[in-house]
Amino acid sequence: MIISKTPFRITFTGGGTDLRAFYQYEFGAVVNAAINKHVYIIVNKKFDDKIRVSYSKTEIVDNVEDIQHSVVREALKMAGIDRGIEIVSIADIPSEGTGLGSSSSFTVGLLHALYAFKGELKSREELARLACTLERDILKEAGGKQDQYAAALGGIHYMEFHPDESVRFLPAVLSNGEKEKLQSELILFYTGLVRSSTEIHKEQIQNTQAKLQHLREMKQLAVETRQAIHHDKDFAKIGRLLHEGWVKKKQLASGVSNSMIDTMYERGLAYGASGGKILGAGGGGFLMFQCAKERHEELKKAMHPLQHVPFEFDMQGTTIIKY
Repeated sequence: MIISKTPFRITFTGGGTDLRAFYQYEFGAVVNAAINKHVYIIVNKKFDDKIRVSYSKTEIVDNVEDIQHSVVREALKMAGIDRGIEIVSIADIPSEGTGLGSSSSFTVGLLHALYAFKGELKSREELARLACTLERDILKEAGGKQDQYAAALGGIHYMEFHPDESVRFLPAVLSNGEKEKLQSELILFYTGLVRSSTEIHKEQIQNTQAKLQHLREMKQLAVETRQAIHHDKDFAKIGRLLHEGWVKKKQLASGVSNSMIDTMYERGLAYGASGGKILGAGGGGFLMFQCAKERHEELKKAMHPLQHVPFEFDMQGTTIIKY
């Protein structure tokens, strides 16, 4: 039995510039961090030659091509496994529509577990590349490339996405105290709204040419965020950068925000947050704020009935916890 453990991620700034529609012309850049909310993939040899896949539903099939779950089907084909296997997935939080990159975390964790099942241990960077190939090239799913790398690598990173499809990633070098300080000034709330990122990404892709200047400015915010975290250790500045990025992001596609999100966001600013954003493509999922730790309790009361979700950074990335 193999069990992989793969983190979800939060994005600070630059999200959207990791889509091919933008970086095919000039490099995109984001700053993100893996967090200690995980998806677990359990892989075991099946007694017979059938394939059993268990997620929100259960499939039992004779042939790989009969699997309805497209990521599982293509991951098995990519790994060269065609029979006699059971796959089960379990997640710490809702696994769809949360804005934490959960679908790509699933893909990375699944590939990690399948290759380990075969006795092949892939590097984290290679797993990220394979996940990008599966999601963006084979399945043609709309979306970017940062989620796969954040899930695979873990930690806090500045990432660049180049027209030749190469990815440059630079980890933030922080002491334990600095990491805890940054962590203590971020706070997550679950809106309870579930949305499909695909439609938002499709609209954003269609709008790329018209929104090039916005995207360039969002990329510059990622560069400034790296400076604030990695060099200046000026974590208070992150709130302003998040706010600037959120204002620009709302202009990329119609579904990024809505009246409920706007109301809760403004309430967060009124009760101590210096800035924030909806994570992921937008439209629902998790709302993140930068807020001085001493004002967290006040902010949590003000954000009721949204659920506060504590988190810490995950510095390991995808791992095999049972082999």
